[in-house]
Amino acid sequence: MSFFCSVLVCERGIMAIVMKKQADSQGEKGEVFEADVVGLDHEGRGIVRRSGKAVFVHNALPGERVACRIVRTDKRFDVADAVEILRPSESRQDAPCPNYGECGGCSMQHIEFSAQVSFKQRVVEEQCARLGKISPDQILAPIYGLPWHYRERGRLGVQVDEQGRLKIGFRSKKSNRIVALKQCAVLPQHLSAALPKLHMGLQSFSGNLEGIEFAVAEGKTALCLIVLRRPSEKEMKCLQALVETFGEAWLWSWRSKNGMRQALRPEEDGLIYKLPDFNLKMSFEVGGFTQVNAKLNNLMVKRAMDLLQPSPGERIADLFCGLGNFTLPIARSGAQVLGVEGLPDLVNRAKQNAVANHCQGYVDFRVADLFKVNPSAWDDWCNVDKVLLDPPRTGAHAVIEMLTQARRLQRIVYVSCNPATFVRDAALLVGKGYRFRLLGVMNLFSQTAHIESIGCFDR
Repeated sequence: MSFFCSVLVCERGIMAIVMKKQADSQGEKGEVFEADVVGLDHEGRGIVRRSGKAVFVHNALPGERVACRIVRTDKRFDVADAVEILRPSESRQDAPCPNYGECGGCSMQHIEFSAQVSFKQRVVEEQCARLGKISPDQILAPIYGLPWHYRERGRLGVQVDEQGRLKIGFRSKKSNRIVALKQCAVLPQHLSAALPKLHMGLQSFSGNLEGIEFAVAEGKTALCLIVLRRPSEKEMKCLQALVETFGEAWLWSWRSKNGMRQALRPEEDGLIYKLPDFNLKMSFEVGGFTQVNAKLNNLMVKRAMDLLQPSPGERIADLFCGLGNFTLPIARSGAQVLGVEGLPDLVNRAKQNAVANHCQGYVDFRVADLFKVNPSAWDDWCNVDKVLLDPPRTGAHAVIEMLTQARRLQRIVYVSCNPATFVRDAALLVGKGYRFRLLGVMNLFSQTAHIESIGCFDR
């Protein structure tokens, strides 16, 4: 079915996609009622209208009629679970994961994959039009990959249950409780298959293990145990025994919250991911920030370069540059690049990557807090021809305000992980005379409501 709809403002200023229908009466917690679902909110929940009040329904799709039970009430909205699908949508599918609905790792497994992509595209377009009062000259085709087994980076939660048993998985959708996973449809298949062995082999860490960071890259899988204190002799003995049951391609380490770290099966060259379109190999460590899917990351970087169009002789700034994911592809063009990042460890890693890829003559990396304005620094940073920025979910409002004053600047490419802050910042650019040329969506997090987008602005 199509997701053509109008827009409802949610409680946090987020725009939810809805069609204009209403059900009857107000409700109380525990009440079960039937209603027609009229849209999806930004978290992928179905929307019901009851006498002007929104009800957000888990596991419900537009066009469906459902029986739902209210699980939370508020003056402005209610939250409910769908307990029975009375009239299913054409876009509904059976979720393959037995933990779906309980585990909070996914929120859209019940939606057919192409409909997920269409929904995310529509969310960004609607928010631009309704919230920002802006529209791009052109909409790009969405970027997306495989629907399953794509998540190559992340962190598994750990918790001890009432019987003292260690549970490994993701947090529950409705609480901070960890849902123990025997398999996971979005993890790489070999990592999903290893979950039962991890559950058994790490039981001796009950009370000392807080989480497990993982990274899969170029045939290697790295696991880092996050511990509260240095492992005891007994814990280390059990851990070493577990490590020996895994192949040489598995890299193991532990780190404590106070900074201690030890590699149990080190790898001399460390982890790398590739950007084959730019002949780059990027080193990183497990737990460091990288995109969750290397193949889609390469497509995203390629799209960003297609929009930015860097060329020799240009001076370009890459703000929130991380370990150089966009900086080094820009440098490959022959442009001079200034990379700015707030975390010193990432800047050090970016410098190492520049040297390893023979780009050091084209890049200059600096550590700076991009959420605080330093006029003397900005005088230098704004003296560029083009800017690429990839901020966190909070967006780049302070950065955008400074960039609008840069006289030399002609093009901005904005990569976003939050449609609401992207629209806020894009509207500021348009209001200051920039032309909103292009907009695209990238589905890097299949089966979730998380949306990545990219925009290009010229003046």
